[in-house]
Amino acid sequence: METVAWPYGVLELASSRDLHGNDADPVTITIPARVFKGPAFRPPAHSRHDWIGPPDRLSNLRPVIFHVPQDESALERRLREARQDTQAWNQQFWAQQNASFQQEKEEFIYSRLKAKGLAVRDETGQKATLNAEEMADFYKDFLSKNFRKHMRYNRDWYKRNFTITFLMGQVALVRALRWLRWKKKNVGD
Repeated sequence: METVAWPYGVLELASSRDLHGNDADPVTITIPARVFKGPAFRPPAHSRHDWIGPPDRLSNLRPVIFHVPQDESALERRLREARQDTQAWNQQFWAQQNASFQQEKEEFIYSRLKAKGLAVRDETGQKATLNAEEMADFYKDFLSKNFRKHMRYNRDWYKRNFTITFLMGQVALVRALRWLRWKKKNVGD
């Protein structure tokens, strides 16, 4: 079993090979249930903006490092933490979903090739593939099998985004009222 480090945990890759070094079985990817720790890059300390990093290898999502102002209010902190929590949840879901997709796809291809009496790799060492119609069967089955999971994800995603939007509205209102009080105070002088 090979262990690969990545910014959000450890991956264990299990793969058995035949005598010629070809894959005998599909690769199994295990992602431990770990908390998203954030990207490896760091913006400069003096930055006053959120930073968006490069896409994650597994989730394909771009991680965000959120700016924390020195005078952050409790409401602004709630908003930032809700956004961070949603990002971590989203990263974990898509990393697991993509790993599951890749694993099941490899298993599907392997089983179809085996049923046809073909090897995973051809004579030239190239990985054997299936045609579009055969892969369409896999995609249809994968989506059908994961329908409820995607429905739960969408429901939770909308709940989280509604909460974030509501908090953003509150923060904007508080900032606008603070600005109006400041303006009224400075105009009155």
